[in-house]
Amino acid sequence: MMTSRILLVYTGGTIGSFEDTETGALRPLDFEHLKKRIPEIDALEVELDFESLAPIDSSDMTPERWSELARLLFLRRDRFDGFVLLHGTDTMAYTASALSFMLPDFGKPVVLTGSQLPIGVLRTDGKENLLTAIEIAAKWDSMDPERGPLVREIVVYFGDELLRGNRSHKQDAEGFQALVSPNFPALAEVGVHVRFRRDLLLRPRGEARLIGECDRGVTVVHLTPCMTAEALAHQLAMPGLRAAVLRTYGSGNAPRNAEFLAVLSEAQDRGVFLVNVTQCTVGSVDANRYVTGAGLTRIGVEPSLDITLEAALTKLMILAAKHRDREALRAAFKLDLAGEQTPAELIR
Repeated sequence: MMTSRILLVYTGGTIGSFEDTETGALRPLDFEHLKKRIPEIDALEVELDFESLAPIDSSDMTPERWSELARLLFLRRDRFDGFVLLHGTDTMAYTASALSFMLPDFGKPVVLTGSQLPIGVLRTDGKENLLTAIEIAAKWDSMDPERGPLVREIVVYFGDELLRGNRSHKQDAEGFQALVSPNFPALAEVGVHVRFRRDLLLRPRGEARLIGECDRGVTVVHLTPCMTAEALAHQLAMPGLRAAVLRTYGSGNAPRNAEFLAVLSEAQDRGVFLVNVTQCTVGSVDANRYVTGAGLTRIGVEPSLDITLEAALTKLMILAAKHRDREALRAAFKLDLAGEQTPAELIR
């Protein structure tokens, strides 16, 4: 059997930290310390290399860091069969979503994982998460005559489930099932055996590419009953604004008073592309279900179907860097680029 060569990349987060016995603070581990705390790593039938970026708390994640990660993975793509990224849970879903759009048709597994408790703590979930993530990244497809990797996309492994990266969402700050995929099935479930859903796994549609730029001119507007038209106008007046995600109620509903809709129309007249994303964790935007949603569609706000906030935001940032025209941005956003949204005909 061919031995897989896997690159383990540490970006920061709880999983790559240990508790300093003198200060109680979390400090980053190097690879040798990691192997000492998880000796089972040496039992894996893989060739494992380690690389560390300057560790950060995942709440400090930035688009520039995503670009750095994407470039690192792309430049090392031909040297490794798969990649495992150790990442903090707070923004893991954002990073996984961003990488799925920055590395189209990557063709090799990039498995993000982390933990709720540090390595070295007796009850840590990091040990199982890391070992299984490496196993998944190293899995070859026995049904592929070219013996390619089984997983060939950006994924998240956490708490016994393998999730499509751009479908993931952090739902729990304390439990070991911290990340979920609310609108798409798990790609694999892990118990005694790792059971993959081969019918759900993406396959490359072209050559691997790197899209390294993001446009920061994208914002999120979270609607609340106390939001006034003046407050909305203030948020949409951000200099350099290219696009905005409107976090709407239910199936895509928003206030239908004339002042509110006028603010949205004025923003679009300035070239701002507006996307309707529900505040609900589960479900999709059906803008024609109620009058309050249909009003948004009528003035040109784009319904987003069942895409997560994390995927909508990162997709817009990456597409906005390429498409300067609003309608070109709209046309690109409506495409399913990396399995991030369910086709409308399958939702209804």
